[in-house]
Formats: sequence, structure tokens, C-alpha cells
Amino acid sequence: MNGIERIAAERKRQVEKEGWTPEHDDAHSKGELNAAAVAYAAANLDRIWGGEDAAFHSFFPSNWQVAWWKPSADPIRNLEKAGALIAAEIDRLQRLAGKSN
Repeated sequence: MNGIERIAAERKRQVEKEGWTPEHDDAHSKGELNAAAVAYAAANLDRIWGGEDAAFHSFFPSNWQVAWWKPSADPIRNLEKAGALIAAEIDRLQRLAGKSN
């Protein structure tokens, strides 16, 4: 699978397995999806730079349950999650603007 396919598969998993539907995503209007995407992407940098999970403390939305933070030791997996969250935020913003996906 290429990167786009991996991100699409993760987004599908988020909706089908986690229940993060468009309606659920619409409730996150204060940048939470964007921030969570940054946290997952930054989790890879923490490992490269020897950090202590600073991405969680700095970027992961503080109003989200700690159990939702599931970084992987696999950097590709973290980027799949980050990409899927970015896609969810793009879709949310398009719905807000009244545009079709």
C-alpha cells in the first residue's frame, strides 16, 4: 500500500472501529483534530530526538481522554494516524463551509 492508501485505510478504521463519524468530528471545532494529527506526527520526532513523549504533553488535545492517545513504535503507523486525522479535519472544515467532499 502507498501512503494515500494507508491514510485512507486508517480513516476508514477510525470511522468503523472507533466510531469517529463525521458527526462526531463536527463536535471538535476548536482544532482538536488538527492538534491530534500534530501529536502523532511529532511522536516520531520524540523517538528520533530522544524525547519523553513530549508530543502528548504539548499537542494532544487536553480535553480528550488519555486512552485515546495510542502512539506506535512504528513511525509509519503514527503518520497513518496523523494523515487520517488531517483528512478528518479537512472534511469537517468543508462541511462547515457547505462544500461537498
